[in-house]
Amino acid sequence: MVKETIRVYARLKPLGRRQQAGIYSVDDEKSASSLEIIVPRDLADGFVNNKRESYKFKFQKIFDQEAKQDVVFDSIAKPVAECALAGYNGTIFAYGQTGSGKTFTITGGAERYSDRGIIPRTLSYIFDQLQKDNSKVYTTHVSYLEIYNECGYDLLDPRHEASRLEDLPKVTIMEDPDQNIHLKNLSLQQASNEEEALNLLFLGDTNRMIAETPMNQASTRSHCIFTIHISSKEPGSPTIRHSKLHLVDLAGSERVAKTGVGGHLLTEAKYINLSLHYLEQVIIALAEKNRSHIPYRNSMMTSVLRDSLGGNCMTTMIATLSLDKRNIEESISTCRFAQRVALIKNEAVLNEEIDPKLMIIQLKREIQELKDELALVTGKQRTSQLSQEDLLQLDELIETFLEDSDPESALDVGADMRKIKYCFTYLKLRQNHSKISDEKLLSHHISEEKETSKEAEKEELKKMKELLQQRDNEINILVNMLKNERKKAQDALFQLNAASAGSTSLKQSHCINVEESQNPSRFFSVKEAKDLSSSVHRLPFLSRMKEGKMSLGCQEAFEVFKQDHADSITIEDNKQLLKQRFAEAKCLGEKINEVRNRINHLKGEITQRHIRRAALAVSSPSEVLDALDPVEAKLRTQIEEEKKSYKTMFNRLKGLKVEIEHLQLLMEKAKMKLQKDFEVWWTEGGTNLQTQQEKTVLVSSLNTTMVYPQFVKSSQDLSANSFSETARANSNEDPSGKNSSIVFNNLTTKIRTSPSSSTSIPLTGDSQTDADILAFIKARQSILQKKGLGNK
Repeated sequence: MVKETIRVYARLKPLGRRQQAGIYSVDDEKSASSLEIIVPRDLADGFVNNKRESYKFKFQKIFDQEAKQDVVFDSIAKPVAECALAGYNGTIFAYGQTGSGKTFTITGGAERYSDRGIIPRTLSYIFDQLQKDNSKVYTTHVSYLEIYNECGYDLLDPRHEASRLEDLPKVTIMEDPDQNIHLKNLSLQQASNEEEALNLLFLGDTNRMIAETPMNQASTRSHCIFTIHISSKEPGSPTIRHSKLHLVDLAGSERVAKTGVGGHLLTEAKYINLSLHYLEQVIIALAEKNRSHIPYRNSMMTSVLRDSLGGNCMTTMIATLSLDKRNIEESISTCRFAQRVALIKNEAVLNEEIDPKLMIIQLKREIQELKDELALVTGKQRTSQLSQEDLLQLDELIETFLEDSDPESALDVGADMRKIKYCFTYLKLRQNHSKISDEKLLSHHISEEKETSKEAEKEELKKMKELLQQRDNEINILVNMLKNERKKAQDALFQLNAASAGSTSLKQSHCINVEESQNPSRFFSVKEAKDLSSSVHRLPFLSRMKEGKMSLGCQEAFEVFKQDHADSITIEDNKQLLKQRFAEAKCLGEKINEVRNRINHLKGEITQRHIRRAALAVSSPSEVLDALDPVEAKLRTQIEEEKKSYKTMFNRLKGLKVEIEHLQLLMEKAKMKLQKDFEVWWTEGGTNLQTQQEKTVLVSSLNTTMVYPQFVKSSQDLSANSFSETARANSNEDPSGKNSSIVFNNLTTKIRTSPSSSTSIPLTGDSQTDADILAFIKARQSILQKKGLGNK
């Protein structure tokens, strides 16, 4: 490792014909040279002027205006090239304002062979040394990077001449975990001799961005880094030495206010000044001792030159100065920058690594030797593959190990890495196989669940469709029955009127026909009553749903039956008593929890007392241990009382639990009995209704076909008078027609219906059967209204 500061040199540019030289002096010493620049005071600023007049700077060496290119190379570049051949990284970069001679110093002039710069002379020197040194095998590669407007381009790209700059692939910076910089899209060209290297250099120089500015007729508008990569290896040695030599030509800084450039040149000047500003920030940060962060990533140039600035590199700087009177301030600024660079210390390390090919050969040799030693010790020749017998034996050992339920069991295969690796591979394959089988099983279960859910949905949809179809059929039957019954009632009334005789009967029949013509739906005949009653008996059984569920009419009849049943009062009493017992049990449970908490609290207090007494026993054991604690005795008494109350309430809670279970059993039995009684009542009601209808039809036929004319006439008069009087009474009491009278066998019952469907319906005379009919009609009307058929 070589630790040294960056070497700083200065070179003065010769003056032109029309340029006036500033006032300066060069003092050459043995160890260093100094440059003093004098800036005389301007009388226009007044007599009181505190501006500094003298500026003095120190350099390793100062090359005056008469210095030749070979002298500059021998003093600056030759030591760095020798270090690069020895395996150290090196960097040489030129810094200065535009037009101060940076490109001439680094690359050289094209007019004379003696004007060659540092790059071609370094290439010539390196290849001369490689030819002289026959003890090592050298390989050389070169790369040429251009940084133009903060974008990197490969100057050795063969497409550079035929394509626009924007179409070329850009060089990007990549950083590995060790913070080493790698340049993507930057080609590395091999150069086996000096001629190939110079051709690559001339190709890159041809592709550089050059423009004419007021300060320089051929000003380079980009930063260029020419890198020489050298690899050396001694025959038979496993180590390889790598080194790289950066030769950097920076673009010159310029003051836009002085040059007056604009447009594209102004944009280029902005990027150049910005990158040089970031370079100066890095230099300032490196010069500070306690600086924790160095802003290398601010620009591409500082990122590429990270090793050259404060890293593993031997770096040299050339400050090019133009001591023209107009450029004195820029020259002073360049010297100040050089003084800051001189404070930076680099640690150059010899870059050696072991040849991978030789390392592989060496390792193979060691492996073979170890195998021979192992075979000599064990007496068996070990191969890379296990035999079939060994594999079967390992399979049995692994299966036995996995089936063993003892957690302390071990799998002993010996100190053989082949067997150990096979065991791991076997377990891994088995684990993967189990995962795959679990996934297949899970997917199979999911598919089965999906199919089951689909089938359940289909079954539920089918049931819903059947239920809907059943409801539609019931509604259609009910509508058709109402139409048929109305028609039958009209026909029966017409026959009754035709059979009547006498003027009084005719007059009364005329009145009845008038009423019927106004609202024909208000009267029903005896035959209509029979048919309607029979339909009422049939329809509730048609309206029942499948799977033992009740229809709407049957549910309403069940509610009415439940209210009139003898056990309903018992069920309600048991329900109220059950609620009381539940509330009492809940209250007891809360009290028991409170008592338990109090007991635990008292026990905690006793424990605290014991702890305190134990602590006091250390100081005075006789007094504390012999004395009785009245507080503890009181607490224990309270605990006993709480335990008694706890047991009492707990026994009461157990009794309540038994009573609640008994009440629940009684209610369940009462509900089952109520349901069975309703089924019996519903069946018997249907049978009685049919019998009553047959009796009603028989009586009606006898009343209308008797052979005694006086009796027929009187009965007809009575019937007609009853009809007319009832109609008149209803018209007086209920003009809107909301209440309709039902007249049959001297039994009159009023039914509340809607105005659009007010109807006189004859009943049987049996209160239980009539209640069934009314419940059914009410249920059917609610169904019709929900289906939109209420007016039908």
